[in-house]
Amino acid sequence: MSVSRREFARYLAISGSAVMWPDFPKGFAGAPTAPLPRTSEPDEAFWKAVRARYLVPPDLAFLNSANVAPACLPVVEVLEKNTRFMEANPSSTTRAKLTEGREESRRLLAESLGATPEEIVLVRNTSEANNFISSGLKLGVGDEVVVFGDNHPSNLNAWREKAKRFGFAIVEVPATLPHPGTAFYVDAFSKALTPRTKVIAVTHVTNTIGDMLPVKELCAMARSRGVLSVVDGAQTFGILNHSLSDMQPDFYTGSAHKWLCGPKEIGLLYVNAAVHDRISPSVVSLYAGAVGISRTMEGFGQRDEAALATLGTAVKFQTEIGRANIEKRSRNLAQRMTAAFSKMDGVAMYSSTDPTRYAAIITLRPGSLDPGKLVATLYEKERIACARSGGRPGIRFSPHIFNTMEEVDRTIAAVQKYMAS
Repeated sequence: MSVSRREFARYLAISGSAVMWPDFPKGFAGAPTAPLPRTSEPDEAFWKAVRARYLVPPDLAFLNSANVAPACLPVVEVLEKNTRFMEANPSSTTRAKLTEGREESRRLLAESLGATPEEIVLVRNTSEANNFISSGLKLGVGDEVVVFGDNHPSNLNAWREKAKRFGFAIVEVPATLPHPGTAFYVDAFSKALTPRTKVIAVTHVTNTIGDMLPVKELCAMARSRGVLSVVDGAQTFGILNHSLSDMQPDFYTGSAHKWLCGPKEIGLLYVNAAVHDRISPSVVSLYAGAVGISRTMEGFGQRDEAALATLGTAVKFQTEIGRANIEKRSRNLAQRMTAAFSKMDGVAMYSSTDPTRYAAIITLRPGSLDPGKLVATLYEKERIACARSGGRPGIRFSPHIFNTMEEVDRTIAAVQKYMAS
């Protein structure tokens, strides 16, 4: 796509509305930002109204939220407004006003997660949050950290690297395929704990095949043994209707650019108030947060205050839809795909087909087809965006609230077509 200087200037001049690029399908008019229809039982018409509040073109089925999701239009517009506010006058007065927005984002985020603002640190992403934990805890020779074998690299390889530096030992609980159930993993982690164990670090839902671990039970088990718990929530933050006050982890991490559909380069580090004295900052600089542990853990120097002030808009948009509705919708989409793929000749499912053991990530092996070529073909010829699965020769789909049932059915039909051919 090429855009002339005159065209580019015209698009930059648009303020408070969707920027419309020339290669969008004919008739695409951006997304309305009026309030969503009020309903106690969202139907397909409601979800199409949600879909209309994203800039993803109507002909593109974007099924890769496990990697990065599109921001909803309210976030796009507020971010533009905040950025223009900052760039027009980057004075200390302007920055102070945006800092107020950062604190409001913190408050809204804490409320939505069943936490307090004093327990929330706004970082860049899940990876940074996980590394702040593994670098900030006091661990040394004689200590052990129990990790899950299918953790994201930022919550697995980072622990291994810190173990080399600080001298503690890593004990790994391997992933079992297919998902063996809650009791199996609670027992496996319980057996891995010893008097030397200081931390367990697990992923709530794996990014590879979407297995969901019983984190509430694991946190309770760790707490009963005097062990700190770390939950990587990258694949549940913004999609599952869970409460941290119910889960009770010591640490929880997440990214706004995935299922929350928020600004990029903003992440969440939750530190339970009971363990604030157990972690030290990895970065010490200026412009920290205003309350609680953010005063010591969030001093990163100058940041994108416009984006931080916009984070609360993403939370508000999801609150308007309803957290329970978001979880139900995303899981319904995923279950529709799982049911179809698991019956398809030649397809081997990596993901569990038990709805209690996964959320909205589906990974499969497409018979003898090359996964990378199939992913490329689906995008180039069918306008379906998915991803290769990590660590296994397969493809991964991760539907979310901006997807329609028609897009899901079109994807199922496309996979079936290439499997048959």
